[in-house]
Parts: sequence; structure tokens; C-alpha cells
Amino acid sequence: MAERSFKSEVKKLTAGAGEVFTGEGILAVTKGLLQSGVAYVGGYQGSPISHLMDVFADANDLLASLGVHFETSASEATAAAMLAASVNYPLRGAVTWKSVVGTNVASDALSNVASGGVKGGALIIVGEDYGEGSSIMQERTHAFAMKSQMWLLDPRPNLTSMVDAVEQGFRLSEASNTPVMLQLRVRSCHMTGSFIAKDNVRPAMTVGEAAAAPVRDLQRIVLPPANFQHEVEKIEKRWPAGIAYVRNNRLNEWFGQDSDTPEIGIIVQGGLYNNLNRAMELLDLADAYGGSRIAIYCLNVAYPLIPEEVSAFCAGKQAVLVIEEGQPEFIEHELNTLVRRADLQTRIVGKDMLPRSGEYSAAVIRDGLGKFLRAHAPHLAPAEAKPDPLPREVAMEIPQRPAGFCTGCPERPVFAAMKLVEKELGPTHVSADIGCHLFSILPPFDIGNTTMGYGLGAAGASAFKPKDKRAIAVMGDGGFWHNGLTSGIGNAVFNKDDTVTLIIDNGYSAATGGQDILSSRADNPVRVTKNPIAKAVQGVGAKWVRLVERTYDVAKMRDLLREAMTSSEKGPKVIVAQSECMLNKQRRVKREQGKVLANGGRVVRERFGVDSDTCTGDHACIRLSGCPSLTIKSNPDPLRQDPVTHVENSCVGCGLCGENAHAAILCPSFYRARIVSNPTGWEKFRQRARARIVGWMQARDDRARMARAF
Repeated sequence: MAERSFKSEVKKLTAGAGEVFTGEGILAVTKGLLQSGVAYVGGYQGSPISHLMDVFADANDLLASLGVHFETSASEATAAAMLAASVNYPLRGAVTWKSVVGTNVASDALSNVASGGVKGGALIIVGEDYGEGSSIMQERTHAFAMKSQMWLLDPRPNLTSMVDAVEQGFRLSEASNTPVMLQLRVRSCHMTGSFIAKDNVRPAMTVGEAAAAPVRDLQRIVLPPANFQHEVEKIEKRWPAGIAYVRNNRLNEWFGQDSDTPEIGIIVQGGLYNNLNRAMELLDLADAYGGSRIAIYCLNVAYPLIPEEVSAFCAGKQAVLVIEEGQPEFIEHELNTLVRRADLQTRIVGKDMLPRSGEYSAAVIRDGLGKFLRAHAPHLAPAEAKPDPLPREVAMEIPQRPAGFCTGCPERPVFAAMKLVEKELGPTHVSADIGCHLFSILPPFDIGNTTMGYGLGAAGASAFKPKDKRAIAVMGDGGFWHNGLTSGIGNAVFNKDDTVTLIIDNGYSAATGGQDILSSRADNPVRVTKNPIAKAVQGVGAKWVRLVERTYDVAKMRDLLREAMTSSEKGPKVIVAQSECMLNKQRRVKREQGKVLANGGRVVRERFGVDSDTCTGDHACIRLSGCPSLTIKSNPDPLRQDPVTHVENSCVGCGLCGENAHAAILCPSFYRARIVSNPTGWEKFRQRARARIVGWMQARDDRARMARAF
């Protein structure tokens, strides 16, 4: 069950020629694939392109009617290997993932397909952002495209340009026998707009038809001596063909050619064009529709650059500003080379005016453009803006909001148990992994020393061979099936690593949007689920394997962790901790409860609270949990100054607060309440009776206190 269903939006994908298609960028890209006659699609979910996989998963009937094969890949490497279908057959294929991490995982297959080349169009859709829009290390796919000589498209963020990029990407790939990368940023994926649709096209050849008539070409296989010829073919054939296609089909765009400032210009990555246009609007140099007072060369194709277009744009200009996000500045370096080769004296200006790191927002571009204009076109330059820091008293009111677990997250009790064991046995090295559980490195848990990649938690701890204190590795179920089974558990078994591995099994690939995986307990009509992780771990030879069926049992988690850390048995110790992802559970339960309530049925919800009279104000429960619904409020007792713990209405009734209080031997101030909607007559009578009895007792106690007070 993905975090979002596209069942209703999928109907839009049937739009025919001439119809106006309105929707999100992800839907537009999906429609572009179907309009292009794609034969197969695969990929691995991850922001910002997770929903591309979710859309295809919800469009099974439509894909089947068109003869399109769709597959949710086990990893990015699995997806990239699918492109082998385009090597010998005229099959158009597309794969997708989060980059650059996904591109790193897929690098082996990508290098091979780029070396041998493709016959059918091969499109790699990478979701990539830079700066604060990204949740990963600050790197760029651009470097990989240059290394393996694959063309990189970076279309302007509007639906028409993005759909055109999909269609042109396939044609460019086929014209140059080269895989093509299409980069999409977060804003592009989730922006809403419209474009004129075309009919969906059935693949000229389906994967079934290709399999029925196998073709073998020894020259396409990456083995000596063919692989040496591949390099020559890239330079002498594919490179010129790619440049010719981009140039002849004018994939790059020119704006403001009739500007009143011919002495300067701007070259911008296509994906940054909207930010540039907004920055120019703020400086009264452009309008909202793209009318510009400065000439702009928009690189919808970021690699390769087209020498003739660069020369034509730069000729006669004194200076050109290059707006290229990230570093190293690949485009700026190449532009300098092309300008020198063309014997032009145009000065290429880039990172000396703009930041070397961080996201190029409209404000950042505005400031950099202002510096450029003051240096090279003073008559257009704005006054130098003075920094406007937030007043201290205002800044103090902004709460710090570090990333953290959701309310009721089943991973939170695992780390609460780890803190209790740490208090008892002392700190140990913890190898973290990619996923929601990585939030454990932040307060209040402060657990985790390193993270090396998806499913590599156990591998990251493999170098530690302690004599008296074992290293702990953590990975999620998504990471386990992605890479952890072989690179982590299998490696630990083979090398007799004496480590402890915690596999958090929450039932979904939760960090990427709640997609089903092999071990999901949900029924999936088109995928195979319900494959236990513990069984897979034992299948590769692990002997010490324990299963916790409810992570919220903090005391049991604590005891099992202590046992794993102190056991005399050598070799890897594996604990599989199960509980359903609370976000997905709430989506499911609320939908089920909504149907019952709509029919007048009885629904019971649980939530927890704190007895203010019992709470000591120590707040150890908060430090051990960090639950967003667990906060403080003023002490109702006028003789006590410390604020007491309070549970807000966002509580989902997971019970962790009470479990922590029990396991850590804290004050018994937590209570559980049951909220009943549409109660039975007996429940109503019982509640009224209870209220009267309690009210009578409270009044009696109040009278007694008043009598003693005077």
C-alpha cells in the first residue's frame, strides 16, 4: 500500500490527441512515456520520483491493454540491467530511481549498456535535486553522464517541456545508439500544469515478441576485443550523431534575442530556468511569461554541449553568466574550452558570482545576477542589497525542528530499548543505514556512528572485531531486500562476524512512500508478498536469529538486545523486530473506521494521557521517547513549579510512553483511555454510572480537604 493512490489520476492517462491533459509533473512524464510507445518500464522508488513507480503500479490494466511491461525492481541495479532489452532489439525502455545514490548503485549495469550501446531507445529518469531539496550527499549525475558518455536532459520545469523531453529522449537515444538520462527536480515532479496530449502508442515491438525471436550480436557484448571498439564508436559515431540530433531538432532554447543589452548574456541549466526567470522578475528584467531584457541560452540538454550553438550565442558578447547548480562546475569548464576554441574573447562568468555550493533558489540567483550586472552592465544593475537578518527576538520564537520519527512510529521503541541497554552496558559502535531509522542519529536518541548506503548497515560494521563489546548494525526491511541480505547478512555469516544486526520490519518500504516489498503482510494482487525476513536470514546460514513480533514491547526488546550483546555464542546475531509502519496503518485503519462510522457502527480508538497529579516533572519519559505527541504543560498544582508531561490529541495510541515508563522504571503517571464512537446502550449506561460515582467521590474528597484546611 503506497502512501498515495493514483487510481483516479490514472484515468487521465487515456487522454487522446488534442485533449488538454492537466495534472502533476509525474503524471505528465508517465503520459509522455505511453505516448512514446515505451515497451517496458522498471525502477526503484525514492524521492522525488517515488510516485512515478506508484502511478505505473496503479495503471496495470492500461499497461496490459497497450502491451507495456512494468516491473518494480529490487534495486536500481536491477532496473538498470533491464535496459539490456534495448541492446539488441528496437524496444523503447525506461527506468527510474532517486539519484545520485541510485545511479551509484546502478553504475555497473549503466557502464555496460553505455559501452555496448543500444538499438532501441533507452531512457533513464533520475530524480535529482541539489542543496536543501535533497536528502542525500551533494553530488551530481552530470559527472556520471560525462564519464560513461550518456546524454543528460534537464528540461525547463513546465509540463510541455517535460513531455517533449521524454519523447525527444527516446529519439535522441535511437539516433545516437546511446542511453539518455532525464533529470527531474522535486519542483518539476510535483508542479501542476497542462499540455496538449497525444494518443498512447502501442510498442512497435513488445518484450514478448522480442523474446520469441532472439537476436545475438557479439559486438554489443562488453568483452575484449569488442569493448575497445566501443570507445572508438562512442567518439567517432555516437558523439557526432548525438550532437547533430540536439542541434537539428533545437532541443535547447533561446530567449530574449532582441534584448537591448547585446553585450551580455546568460546560459542556464534548463531545470533552473523558472528560478532564473523569477529572479529576473524581481529585478524588473523579465516578465512572468519569459519575456527577457537579457539574452538567455537555456540548456535543456546539459550534456553534451553543442559547440556551434555556444559560439553563436557568445559571439559579440563581452561577458556571459553561467548558472550551474553544484560543483565541480562542469558546464562552466567546458564553456571556457569551447569559447577559446572558437577564438572568442567572451568572458565566461560563473562561480565567481554565484555560490559554489547549495541550492540556486530565485533569491540566490537574484543576488548573483546583481553582482554580474554591476560588473558588466551597470545600467541594469540593482542597488547592492544589504543583508536583512531576522531580528533576534523573532528568531528566538522559531522552534528547532530536527527530522524525526512520526507519531507512533514502531522504530522509536527499538531505539528506546537500545538507550536502556547502552545505559547498562556502555556505548558501542552503531552502524546505521538508509531509511526512517536513520533519524535515530538525532536527539533524543543520538544513536549511530556511520551510514554507508542502503542495506549496508551490517557491512558498515564488518571491520569491527571487538573482544568485549560487539558492534550493532541497523537496517530496515526495505534496505534488507535491496542490498542487505547478501552484502550484510550473507557477508557476516561467511566471515563469522561477531556483530549484532537489528532488522526493523515495518511491513513496507516506508521511507520511500510505503510501497509493498517481499516481506509485506498485505495481500497484493500483482506482487508476491508474505516472505518472512527471518526465514531468508536463516536461509543464508545465520544461526542466532530472534523474532520480536511487537516492537512496542520495550522491555522485551531491551532484554533481547542485552542477550545478543552478551551471548557467548560466536558469529552474527540477528534480531528481526516487527510492527507495522504507523503511517500506513493509520491510512488503512482510518479508511476502515470511516466506512464503519458512515454506517453507524461502533468504533473504539485508544489514546494515552498523563495524570498531572502523579507526574513528577522529571520528563525522563520524553527524553527516552521523543514522540511528537509527548510534550509539557503548566503544572496544575500551585505548590509545584515544574511543568508536567502532557499527551496531545495527535496521540495514535501506540502505548510506547507507558512501555517506556515500565521498562525504565519511571513514574506510573501514564493511563490508557478508550474513545468509543457510536457506543452501545450498555456502554452509555455504564459511563453515566461511573461519572456519577467518581463525581460523588471527588466531591467527598474535596469536602474533606476543605475541612482540614481551616
